[in-house]
Amino acid sequence: MIDCLVVGGGPAGVTAAIYLARFHLTVRVVDAGQSRVTWIPRTRNHAGYPGGIAGTELLERMREQAREFGIEVEHGLVEQLEQVEGGFSARLATGDTITGASVLLATGVVNNGPPISPELHDLAMARGLIRYCPICDGYEITDKHIGVIGNRTHGFKEAVFLRTYTREVTLIAPDQDLELSDTEHATLAELGIEAVGGPCASLRIEGEQIVAPTPKGDLRFDSIYPALGSVIRSELAMSLGAKGSSDGCLVVDDHQRTSVPGLYAAGDVVKGLDQISHAMGEGGVAATTLRNDLAERRALWR
Repeated sequence: MIDCLVVGGGPAGVTAAIYLARFHLTVRVVDAGQSRVTWIPRTRNHAGYPGGIAGTELLERMREQAREFGIEVEHGLVEQLEQVEGGFSARLATGDTITGASVLLATGVVNNGPPISPELHDLAMARGLIRYCPICDGYEITDKHIGVIGNRTHGFKEAVFLRTYTREVTLIAPDQDLELSDTEHATLAELGIEAVGGPCASLRIEGEQIVAPTPKGDLRFDSIYPALGSVIRSELAMSLGAKGSSDGCLVVDDHQRTSVPGLYAAGDVVKGLDQISHAMGEGGVAATTLRNDLAERRALWR
């Protein structure tokens, strides 16, 4: 039985693994290969990289540092997690099992994408025509023509947030209606944010712009932000009875402990800022807490 299984090899998971290895604990990291950091063409608000750095390069540098301490991120999918005597047992898609005295989940989330073919989606992301994080890259769309695909309060809030960067913001309903309150409609009008009913058809690229077909006609933008929510990868913890928020994020204490003893969580699977630096900080806190809790447990065993 190893000391800790880290599920997820993104910024939170790799940071935690580095800490754990440097605590002289035995660690394995299993990653399904879907970290959102790899979507980022270039991040410019992650301190320490003047001029920015591509998400893939940043992640590879983190993993290279982990290898210095004997941590190799293993590609694999953890399908099931069970509590066993002394810890946990994880079953992988290959049928293999890993047992650990503790588990740290850094499984992240999956963004719900707009209507567009996968190939065009990746190209649009690389060119900055589709963006998912206003906090990360709102600065880059300053004074540009921006579309937001979303409805209800989530779409409304994203459009209002982006309005702080540019006067040219349009909120488009993904389906028939924006489903906003009278107050929200009034706020959009006050801020000069155009509200367009849907449905929004499949996006396409034309020259240097991305086009959103709507009942109003083809709308052209410098960038589009999908505000369509996300799927929280919290199923493994929930299967053990861990507490979650109404939107599926894992509930943790101030030291990243879930409600299941020996199970910790860090990064976007926990409700937070959805930022690389924040996820890394949580990874460090979780690893240190895990180390101290494990030491206390073993002192009691002796």
